[in-house]
Amino acid sequence: MLDKERIRLLIQKRKDLEEAMNVETDVKTRIKLSQQYAEVDNVALLAETLQKLYEEEEELNDVINDEESDEDFVRLAKSELFSVQKKIKDDAHALKIALLPKDKDAEKNIILEIRAGTGGDEAALFAADLFNMYQRFAQLKQWKFEVIAQSFSDIGGYKEVISSISGNNVYQHFQFESGVHRVQRIPQTESGGRIHTSAATVAVLPEADETDFELDMKDLRIDVFRASGAGGQHVNKTESAVRITHLPTHTVVVQQDEKSQHKNKAKALRLLRARIYEQLRKDEQEERSEKRRTQVGSGDRSERIRTYNYPQGRVTDHRINLTLHKLPQIISGEAIHEIIDNLQAQDELEKLAIFEDE
Repeated sequence: MLDKERIRLLIQKRKDLEEAMNVETDVKTRIKLSQQYAEVDNVALLAETLQKLYEEEEELNDVINDEESDEDFVRLAKSELFSVQKKIKDDAHALKIALLPKDKDAEKNIILEIRAGTGGDEAALFAADLFNMYQRFAQLKQWKFEVIAQSFSDIGGYKEVISSISGNNVYQHFQFESGVHRVQRIPQTESGGRIHTSAATVAVLPEADETDFELDMKDLRIDVFRASGAGGQHVNKTESAVRITHLPTHTVVVQQDEKSQHKNKAKALRLLRARIYEQLRKDEQEERSEKRRTQVGSGDRSERIRTYNYPQGRVTDHRINLTLHKLPQIISGEAIHEIIDNLQAQDELEKLAIFEDE
């Protein structure tokens, strides 16, 4: 809860850090203190504003409750009090948002994996639609979009496509896209005009670096072999394809899209690190947040999260019961942000509810 004592302590925390930085001589410690100060500075500014509003509210109440106050003055004070209390409500909300625990992976780049699910060729075409949607969204955000691996279906869709997206706060925007996406439409190959239901699976992995966890090369088994036609476009007689197995977790990554064994190995290690890190994140989240099963969902890839209904031109996100009748704009990537924004807002509300119960 945001009582006046907690507000005072938030302001005091910044003051304590200022004093510590002024006397600290060790460079590393000063850098650490500076980082902590940057994290609390905005919170302290919001707390100071709220503290002044509370003081103003108290003064106005004194005027209103004073029997010797002039009636016109009391009327003016009541009007001012209404305005001040609205500001208190708004600023208290802003401070609560600022105090919510930050996802340490929010600013990370991501590995985006899209796989065709049930539905055969139609599922592969839908996987390509999702790929194009996310690629366009990334372009609008001016993020870097790079294909890591791809496997095509016979009629041009994707059996599987893996990409990386780099930029500002990419994971923050994509974190709720993991899961099963379902499409309802008449396939191009359907002569009877019947609506079919197909699905594709999306996995969003925050891209891990060496500071996130240590990947011991002793735990890896690296095999090389000739690229096959099923996986990569570049079939040659050299052993350019790479399979890396992480022995402790039995995680396996195969990369063969590049002609160079060195490039395939680098991409495979990058993908392997992201997959292992995602599993570590899941294990950690399950341990500490069993109580928090939000409407936004766990991101479980077996969970159906969204339906794209072409005949009715609508997209429904089942986790927050949101339906938008603008499927063309969403699937083109132009309006997918509307769903993403609503998912983030719902997640924020759930976190606020927990914050206020504590």
